[in-house]
Amino acid sequence: MAQGTRGFIGWIWFVCWRGMLALLLLVLLLLLLLRFVAPPTSAFMLQSPYPVSQRWVDINTLPSHVPLALVASEDQRFPQHFGVDMTEIKKALEQFDDGDGLRGASTISQQTAKNLLLWPRRSMLRKGLEATLALGLELVWGKKRILEVYLNIAEFGKGLYGVEAASQYYYGKPASKLSRNEAARLAVLLPSPRKRDPRRLTPYLQQRVSWVEQQMRQLGNGYLTPVLQ
Repeated sequence: MAQGTRGFIGWIWFVCWRGMLALLLLVLLLLLLLRFVAPPTSAFMLQSPYPVSQRWVDINTLPSHVPLALVASEDQRFPQHFGVDMTEIKKALEQFDDGDGLRGASTISQQTAKNLLLWPRRSMLRKGLEATLALGLELVWGKKRILEVYLNIAEFGKGLYGVEAASQYYYGKPASKLSRNEAARLAVLLPSPRKRDPRRLTPYLQQRVSWVEQQMRQLGNGYLTPVLQ
């Protein structure tokens, strides 16, 4: 290979690595800022085809059963894993090998990273970035902040982001006044929020609400106490 060609390739690698390092530092600075400042928007909000309604709510003002409902429905091992739940990934792969469809196995940390910084369309690239960012969130933010941001940016309907906007829209009251059943009803919206309404649930979703409430009882009211302290 000619000396000039080797030099050009070396320059390309140098530029790429510098660019990747600069991007990594930028993301790190952004995460550090959002550790203390409420995100003014999210990637999913910016990509929403509907008018966006979102109101930030401090997690300390919410009854414990509101975050518990989401954890019971979406990620029961949230207090134990470090952003990526290898136990759930293993289960998902085993079920896939048995002939079942491959389910997501995304943690709340991964979903927070995706909703905040990435895009809806599934791909291996997005899953890789999602997992990497989830580890970063765990390191920089900690569990409580991750759960607080998730509660405030998760989509609960067409253009409805966060439990406060959802509670006001569906029930006409602040999220701090949600009952356990209402919290469970909101939790079952998350896989398909634009197609579901907590006030008009199908028989399947009514059974899902009952299951979430049962899981909440089994986990116990103090399950998230170590996370929320």
